[in-house]
Amino acid sequence: MTNDARFAEIASLAGDTTRAVMLHALMDGRALTASELARVARVTAQTASGHLAKLSAAGLLCVEQQGRHRYHRLASAAVAQMIESIMRVAATAGDLRPVPLTGPRDAALRTARTCYDHLAGRLGVALAEALVSGGHVDLTHDGGLVADSGMRLLRQIGVDVAALTADRGRHARVLCRPCLDWSERRPHLAGALGAALCKLSLDQGWVRRMAGTRAVVVTRQGRGLFRDVIGVRLDGV
Repeated sequence: MTNDARFAEIASLAGDTTRAVMLHALMDGRALTASELARVARVTAQTASGHLAKLSAAGLLCVEQQGRHRYHRLASAAVAQMIESIMRVAATAGDLRPVPLTGPRDAALRTARTCYDHLAGRLGVALAEALVSGGHVDLTHDGGLVADSGMRLLRQIGVDVAALTADRGRHARVLCRPCLDWSERRPHLAGALGAALCKLSLDQGWVRRMAGTRAVVVTRQGRGLFRDVIGVRLDGV
């Protein structure tokens, strides 16, 4: 396919109103299910699936499987930049539907909670993003690596990454992996490292559990440490 033909194909796909609404709904970086995108675009699930298949085949979307759910997200930053440019000049940009609310309605659960044995919600995602943007952790779709700087930083706060990787047998737990957050639809940190960070945060009083719920509250001490040592952006946390 020539560059001109490729351009025409993408322009045609992105120009369709239903697909444009779906792409717009993914512009905040979250991953959404076909059902959620169908509701945003006000089409049936079957119609949405057809549109999503075409967008994925064209390389505009990627699909992530987690449990029994399939999540769709923009394939790359280049795709997001293209959509943003289209939105700036499109006369109908104001007609695009708002993005859907995902995850729990409870504000405390959305802010910070445990996901099995690791931290989730806005706090969990902010921790993961700070470690990645600082070059301390590298997360892919199905795994992660801790850089030397990350090992030093984590050791500074009390997480011994070397100990987590020592004597790892055949069935040892993976050290570091992304877990797609239920409410934020961005990855938080799971695996042995995520569990160790969660346990340390509870033990040191950086977060405390709320009775009768999975929600946790970030303490003043925790806010200071997460901000000053890890570089977490605490807006909304």
